[in-house]
Amino acid sequence: MRARREASTPPTIPGFEYVRLLGLGGFADVFEYRQDLPQRSVAVKVLLASSIDEATRERFFVEANLMAQLSHHPSIVTIHHADIAADGRPFLVMEYCSRPGLGSRYRSERITVTEALRTGVRLASAIEAAHRLGILHRDIKPANILTTDYGYPALTDFGIAATMGGDSAAGTGMSIPWSPPELLAEDPQGDVRGDVYSLGATIYSMLAGRSPFEVPGQPNGPADLINRIERSPLPNIDRDDVPAGLQALLARTMSKDPARRYPTAFAVAQALQQVERSMGLTVTQIDVPEDLERKVVRAPVQGLAEGEVTRLRPITSIDPVQPPTVSSTASAPTAASSIEVDTAPPVLASPVPTYLAPPPLPEGARQPATGRHALGASVVDAQGETAAGSAEARSRTWRRIGVGASAVVVVGVLVTAALLSTGEPRTGPTTSSPTPSATTVDSSVVPVPTNVVAASSGGRTVLFSWVNPDPQEGDRYLWGIDGGDERQVTVSGSATVEIPEGEDSVCIEVSVVRTDGRVSTRPARACYP
Repeated sequence: MRARREASTPPTIPGFEYVRLLGLGGFADVFEYRQDLPQRSVAVKVLLASSIDEATRERFFVEANLMAQLSHHPSIVTIHHADIAADGRPFLVMEYCSRPGLGSRYRSERITVTEALRTGVRLASAIEAAHRLGILHRDIKPANILTTDYGYPALTDFGIAATMGGDSAAGTGMSIPWSPPELLAEDPQGDVRGDVYSLGATIYSMLAGRSPFEVPGQPNGPADLINRIERSPLPNIDRDDVPAGLQALLARTMSKDPARRYPTAFAVAQALQQVERSMGLTVTQIDVPEDLERKVVRAPVQGLAEGEVTRLRPITSIDPVQPPTVSSTASAPTAASSIEVDTAPPVLASPVPTYLAPPPLPEGARQPATGRHALGASVVDAQGETAAGSAEARSRTWRRIGVGASAVVVVGVLVTAALLSTGEPRTGPTTSSPTPSATTVDSSVVPVPTNVVAASSGGRTVLFSWVNPDPQEGDRYLWGIDGGDERQVTVSGSATVEIPEGEDSVCIEVSVVRTDGRVSTRPARACYP
């Protein structure tokens, strides 16, 4: 174990009085100072004298400029000032977050599911705001999540972010336990979905009390972690209060294949909101300003070093490319989209801007759901079908209920019968906050469930979960096992269902049911494996 180094000497800064040391970093120390005017406590990040060279100095001020662009966001640490001290060391004057951050809490406290969901939505909002400005964070982890005086999570440390403009070959750090497998490869490539993975890994750590692939009682060195991140399935969080839908969400967010992850941080925020709804919690708003220009970030990274938990690699300049705009009135992504975009109406702090489509995947990147996924998950696209066998799925749709031109009528009768047989009241979500939608939905059409995910729950059962793209009060779900008994039709108020895992593939079909008996225009279908 390496000895803890001595803290550097706090610099003399006119107008500021030194108070105490806050933390030690690999390239800088952070101190608390008291500012004279206006009077307030601030955090001052000071670059180590041993780290000062032209490239490091440039990177330090790149961080200042990046944080300044994002400082208005409620879940990103505010930067007040940047300068060079009399002794030549650069420093940043930042918002002082007095409450314990996630880095000091996740191992010592049992963080509630409610807090993890709320924090996840807010962090996803901050990450989405950065992405829309063409910025990848690339080091999202608990230690970089501070807590403001008002209890908000605050993302910090953009020191290794990929930035637009300028070339730099300076080495920068990356934390292995929360890094996606594509950034640990010999020829690493990364985009927004790398930050999506790290966000999921951070939420996982909040609930598990450890990093995702850390195994208690076993070696957890850099090589061990890299091997598990690249090859081992994601373990379920061993907590009874973590709902199966959240387990499935994290499995998708941390898929080893970037194409199977949520395509944006915004989509993760929507999915987390859906879990909040399913639990009857107050839905956390998504904080994304409507005037933020949407940019697609592609950030290949190069030159990962060997061995250390903090890996070294250069900052890579990225050149955002804006794809054609997707009309904000579309109710779902077009069939031509190669990455699914979640359409669940979010609770937003402001109206949703026109949302541009994410970049297309490389040819053949989307894999049909014909085999067991690396994390035991199969993802259905926004049109309600897997990439493979969609024609077959359409031909077999609702065969357990019956065929014919009046299938919708038959479904309606079954829904009515199921509702009467259960005797349950038609209750809706416990929250009544308005939820502006990013899309315009025809009120006469009941949408198809989206983001249907199938994941193994320990080898004996399969958990299916989905998202209602236009939730209404009293909505329920009609689901059945495809190919099973025609009478095996269930109406449920939950957007998840757990069924026994068979020797062969098991498939379900699910539709949204309105309180007046109307159902989705067609069911969504998912299979496992």
